[in-house]
Amino acid sequence: MSVLDPTDRRLIKATQAGLPLTARPYAQIATWLMLTEAEVIARLAALQDRGIVRRIAIAPNHYALGMTANGMSVWDVVDRQATTLGARIGALDFVTHCYLRPRAPVWRYNLFAMLHGTSRAEVETKRAQVRAILGGACRADDILYSTRILKKTGLRLQDG
Repeated sequence: MSVLDPTDRRLIKATQAGLPLTARPYAQIATWLMLTEAEVIARLAALQDRGIVRRIAIAPNHYALGMTANGMSVWDVVDRQATTLGARIGALDFVTHCYLRPRAPVWRYNLFAMLHGTSRAEVETKRAQVRAILGGACRADDILYSTRILKKTGLRLQDG
C-alpha cells in the first residue's frame, strides 16, 4: 500500500471535487496550497505514476451539451485484434470512453465504447461506423442506452 505524504493528501483534497474553472487551474491550486504551479503538476504526475490517481479528465454533462442519446456500445472482438482496433475506436471524435475488459462467463463482450449523439438514430449511425472499422474481427455487438444521469465522483479522502 502506498502512503501519502501530507502535501499529497492536501493536493488530493483540494482537487477531489474537480479543478477550478480558470485559465490556469494548477496555478490556482498552487496558490491555495502554497506551492508552485510546477510542484502541483509534478505531484499530480507522480500520483498518476504511482497509480494513486488514475487520470485527470473532464467529465461533461452530455445532456446539458444536447447529447441526450448516450449508449455504451459493447463488442465481441477477436482478442488478438482487440488492442489495435480499440485504439482506433477510442480515437473517434464521438467516443468518450473506450476500453477493453476481460470476458465474463455470461458476458461475451471485451471492447466497450461510449457513443454520444442528439438522438438514438445519430448514435446508431455512429455505431455502424464503429462496426465498419471492426469489420470481420467483430463477432457480435450490442448497445446499452443511458436512461438517467448518474453522479460521477472520483477519489474522496476523509478528514482524519
